[in-house]
Amino acid sequence: MRKGKVLTVFAVLVFAFLVAPLVIIAVTAFGGGNAIQFPIESFSLKWFAKVFTTKSFLESFRTSIIVALLATVLALAVGIPAAYALARSHIRGKGLLKSIFLSPTIVPGIVIGFVLYQFIVLSLDIPVFTGLLIGHFMVTLPYVIRVVGSSLDQFDFAIEEAAWSLGCPKGRAFFLTVLPNITSGISAAFMLAFINSFNNIPVSMFLTGPGVSTFPATLMNYIEYNYDPAVSAVSVLLMAATVIIMVVVDKTLGIASLAK
Repeated sequence: MRKGKVLTVFAVLVFAFLVAPLVIIAVTAFGGGNAIQFPIESFSLKWFAKVFTTKSFLESFRTSIIVALLATVLALAVGIPAAYALARSHIRGKGLLKSIFLSPTIVPGIVIGFVLYQFIVLSLDIPVFTGLLIGHFMVTLPYVIRVVGSSLDQFDFAIEEAAWSLGCPKGRAFFLTVLPNITSGISAAFMLAFINSFNNIPVSMFLTGPGVSTFPATLMNYIEYNYDPAVSAVSVLLMAATVIIMVVVDKTLGIASLAK
């Protein structure tokens, strides 16, 4: 009984440690002062209005959404076949091949950003937006291969082989038997890749350029010269959007039930 109480207290403390910063950010977003302070002295919504009227915020947010969506779709288009090939193949060194695919998650983001800057920007002179898309594609691809590959490891390929034996072409059998059974993995890979692309800072800081900046990079530059609650308001809006997206995806795709 005493052990249970200790674990409960420990769990509450950990939960409070994780939630307290979010609560502080949410409270400071409604402050009426010109600087971030907690507790707030007055209530105001002016900082939320500033978020929607600041041109740099709106343009960089649109850029981040477009880059994250395109990079995630490309990562899915490449990662799903790659994960399938790794799951079905019996070649030697498959573990090493998986490690190579997942290497961008092991190497620090600053190193990847610097290498991509040297290769994409300085050597190839690729346009800023295209280079940014390539960088985010490299960042998101390992997550797609890892998550989809985990779903394929739990899939019984005898179902696909049964479809082959009944005369179904291999390509059609893949779309009719494999993909429907790994929907939860694909959905999870999409969300994980999209969030990591949208929130990425190290690669984005190296690959952004004049007129093309991602939302996190814009926020970093804004905080460097400003200390007003507009950043807190942005954080509250992003947290609310994340919760809404997760609820909608769970209700429409039924990820929770599919994962069981």
